[in-house]
Amino acid sequence: MRYLIYGTGGVGGFFGGKLARAGEDVWFLARGTHLRALRRKGLWVRSSEGSFRIRSGQFTDDPSKVPPPDVVLFCVKTYDTEEAAKRLASILPRTTIIISLQNGVENEKVIKRLVPRATVYGGVAYIFSTITAPGTVTEWGGPRKIVFGPMNGVITQRAREIEASMMRAGIDVKLTDDITTELWKKLIFIASGGGFMTMSGLSLAELMKVSASREVFFNAMKEAAAVARARGIKIPSDFVERQFKILSANPSTARTSMYHDLVRGRPLEIEALAGAIVRFARRHRISTPINDTIYAALLPHHLMHVEQRSASGSRSTHRR
Repeated sequence: MRYLIYGTGGVGGFFGGKLARAGEDVWFLARGTHLRALRRKGLWVRSSEGSFRIRSGQFTDDPSKVPPPDVVLFCVKTYDTEEAAKRLASILPRTTIIISLQNGVENEKVIKRLVPRATVYGGVAYIFSTITAPGTVTEWGGPRKIVFGPMNGVITQRAREIEASMMRAGIDVKLTDDITTELWKKLIFIASGGGFMTMSGLSLAELMKVSASREVFFNAMKEAAAVARARGIKIPSDFVERQFKILSANPSTARTSMYHDLVRGRPLEIEALAGAIVRFARRHRISTPINDTIYAALLPHHLMHVEQRSASGSRSTHRR
């Protein structure tokens, strides 16, 4: 099966690397110094489950040079979704399945609007990973899992074949007929908890040591869950409590990807995360004071870096 990894960052680099190591035909899209390092020495994946190098992968910055892929793992930052999707619009065959492994709950509609000939699936990547040097992706421990599925809930044989290929690569993967709920479950955590951790500069392990911080984190997730239910998403009544118990039992020492973007002076995915919670909450007249604060605290950083990127004429696609 031929895969195009659209964005060879922490998510695309790790899961694409595992697929390539297992013998799948994998093409990696990257840019700049990262791409030059990949072409020179291959992809080095540092992982808590065992590090490895991909030397035989195909690395490019031009998706039109990739033979028609069966699957695109769409792994760019949410604020680059439109630009990235436009580059695929005229080159993908109708048989290609695009799986968004991005944060947020709105990417699939954007991709489908811009690449109408392709089939677009939703996907959730549970992983702590990032680019730590050109050509190097580091995974910090914790879950290394993909959940994906068709937006219409109809599971086809093609979807099962994709799941099987990922399983052969040693990826913990689950095919679901309710990906919308899975997307929202992740958003509840990453918008609230990820946003709070980014704003505080703390890891989950550090945050959970302080009762006042735990309470704010918990209530932020409760706000987001209330918004999801107002949107008609099937979130169990005890979902936040169960998730919080799991997080408390084994808190990660890793920082969020948004924190890494913040300290590196890059735009943030704040609009797709806390911003989405705030926008939906206003439509349903739900009060979300903690998520409002997270959004207000991080939005100026995002806008500043977007302005700087625009002023410098940069058109680079950032990777997840």
